[in-house]
Parts: sequence; structure tokens; C-alpha cells
Amino acid sequence: MAASKSKQEKNPKMMRSMFSGVSGLRVHQTMMDVVGNNIANVNTVGFKASTVIFQDALSQLLRGASSGTTSTDAGVNPEQVGLGVKVGGIDMILTQGASQLTGRATDVAIQGDGFFVVRTAEETLFTRAGSFTFDERGFLTDPSGAIVQGWLANPQGQVFTNAPITDIKLPVGQVINPVATTEVTVGGNLSTAALTTDQPISTAIEVVDSLGTKQRITLDFSKTADNQWSMNAYDPTGTQIGSSVPLVFDPATGALTTPAANTPPSFTFTPPGGASALTFDVNFGQGSPTALTQLGGGSTATAMDQNGTLTGYLRSFAISDDGSVSGVFSNGRSQVLGKLALAAFNNPSGLIKAGGSLFRSSAASGTPLAGTPGSAGRGSLAAGTLEMSNVDLAQEFTNLIIAQRGFQANSKVITASDEMLQDLVNLKR
Repeated sequence: MAASKSKQEKNPKMMRSMFSGVSGLRVHQTMMDVVGNNIANVNTVGFKASTVIFQDALSQLLRGASSGTTSTDAGVNPEQVGLGVKVGGIDMILTQGASQLTGRATDVAIQGDGFFVVRTAEETLFTRAGSFTFDERGFLTDPSGAIVQGWLANPQGQVFTNAPITDIKLPVGQVINPVATTEVTVGGNLSTAALTTDQPISTAIEVVDSLGTKQRITLDFSKTADNQWSMNAYDPTGTQIGSSVPLVFDPATGALTTPAANTPPSFTFTPPGGASALTFDVNFGQGSPTALTQLGGGSTATAMDQNGTLTGYLRSFAISDDGSVSGVFSNGRSQVLGKLALAAFNNPSGLIKAGGSLFRSSAASGTPLAGTPGSAGRGSLAAGTLEMSNVDLAQEFTNLIIAQRGFQANSKVITASDEMLQDLVNLKR
């Protein structure tokens, strides 16, 4: 009877140690799963590694604690037996991943905190993987087809970030209106050796009218006296525009003194083809290295530049550090087309992984706060770059060994408990 009673008392204790070993196997298997997933995603763009946090399970109290009853009696500590281990949490490691240059204009990396906002169907998701591309409709999308969110610019290139975010779409085929010429710049030299009887020194330049059409303007320079010249302007038909402009040069320096730099001569003509009347000033560049002068040598006076632009057709684009998507047009102008949004979270570790390098917000992460890159603690952007995985292979291989040894040790506990139970059963023999 004594032996039977002993077996009844010890059997539950043996089972406790066996169940503790089983719980150890389970959590170390979970750790192995997490480590394996980290290693598998060592080259996944924007991937954030995870780590497992262990906690001890509920302990069985065998004897309670007590204080000393007299001045000579000591207190007694509680006697507790643990019932194994459990997974306390699996947390994401949100450190910055290494940057890799790709050279692709649509690859964007976040330098700092924040997540790109993308839309798939009617759900809003978030990602650190900035490997984007424009689809056939002009939408900026990730590899899964989710559309990147932000703000679109108005026709004047203004972005209002207080408005709700929307799909980023490149306006394929967009044109920007021409800008009529308002200034022609003239430079070079008028030779002091020229005679008043010589043929005028002529130069021509194409200006742009209100409809974006080029109009050829001719400027003639004729010497009238020592250190004095006159300039006449002619429209595309050869008709003189306005009056002759007298030019006076300093005999000591050869610099133009009349007209003054702040009072450039102005000319107006009506271009053929129905465009509005075109008015432009002639700037002689006083004070610049290319200013019009009268010095010895040959005459090189020429119309060097004008500030009008033709109708522009979208040719390419670029993404800047503040998230602005700028279009580069055929007329050389650049205009903002939109701006990418970044979302910030009070607790980004609370995001739920949704696959495809995407995250879903949760009650733990808090409400996403969309804003512009570089504002309110959000990171800046780096175009032509991708943020790679933040998996530390050296640490993961170490964790791999730790998980394997932990699993092995717990299996030994189960084996030892089984052998002890077998010995207990054999006591009746």
C-alpha cells in the first residue's frame, strides 16, 4: 500500500516536468519558425525582422509565504513549481535597413520613420518597400498592383496637402501651355573699328508668341558716331518694330551707358497666325561677362537668349527627397505633378503583416497619420534607392543555434521524465 501511495503522489509531479518540456518544445519551435522566416527574407525589400519573447507559464504554489511569528523566528519563502514556458510576444524589429542604389527613377527608399500608403481594392495598406512602377494607365503601383497614395498637383503645379490623399497618377500625354517671350538678351561686342558707312551688324533670334509658335526677330546695329550706335528691331515680315534705340558706350571702358540697365527698350508687334500682341524687352546684360560692349577687334554682337517656352509634352519624371513627383517636359520646363504621402503610427510594432511586404493597421498600432515626407518626424525619401531587409544574419544564425539547443534540452526533459515514470512503474516488480 505504501508503494502504491508513493506512485500516486509522484506521478503528477513527473507529468508536470513532462508538460513543461512539451511547452519548451513548442515555444522553441515557434522561435525556429521566426528565425527561419527572418533568414528566408534576408533579401526582401523593406522587410522587418521579428524576435520572439519568452515568458514563464503559471506556477503552482506548493507552500505559501509566511512572516516570522516571534522576534526569533524567520519568515518562510513560498515554494513554487513552474508549469513551463509560453510565447510572450513576437515583435518586429523596426531598425533601418541598408540602402541599395538601383538607378530606377521609381525606386524610393524611406530614410527614417514612416510607411508608404497604398490602396488595393478598397483597403488601405502600408509598406516600406518602395519598388514602384507606373502601369499602362499611369498609376504608380507596387509589385502587387496596389496604387501608391498621395496628393495630385493642380495645372499650375501646386499641391495642397491638407486635402485627402488619393491615387498618384502620372498624367500621360499632359501638356503645359507655352510661355510668351518677355525678354531677349543681347551680348557680345561692337567693334570700335566699324565705320558709319558700313552695313549694319545683324543678328536674329526666335521668340515665342502666346500660342507657342516661334517668331523670328531681327536686330540690326548701325554705327552713328564715335561710341554711338543705333539698334532697330524687325518682325518676321521684315517690318520695323518701334523706333530706333540709341546706344552710347563709355569711351574709357567700352561699357554701355545708354540705355541704363533698369530701363531696357521695349518692342511690341502682332505675330501672324492669330496670336496676341507680343511685347518684349531687350536686355543688354550690363554687369555680366557677356554684356554688350564696344571694344577693339571684331564685331560679335548677337541675340543670345530669350525667356519664352514652347508647348511642353511630358517626357520624364523625377521624385525628390520631399516626395514631390516632378515632370520634365519637352520644352525644358519642370513642373510638380504630385507628392507622395507617408503614414506615421504611434506604435508601428502593432502593425499586422499582410503579405507582399504590406502591413495592415490594427487597434495596437493606432490610427495612421498621413503627411508629407520630412514633416512631424517622418523620414525623407531617396529616389533611385531601395531599403533592403534589416535581417542581421550573424544574429539569426546565433538564434538558430539557441533555438536548436533549447529544443534539444527540452526533449531531454521529456526523455528523462519518461524514464523516471518507467522506473516508478517498475517498482511493483
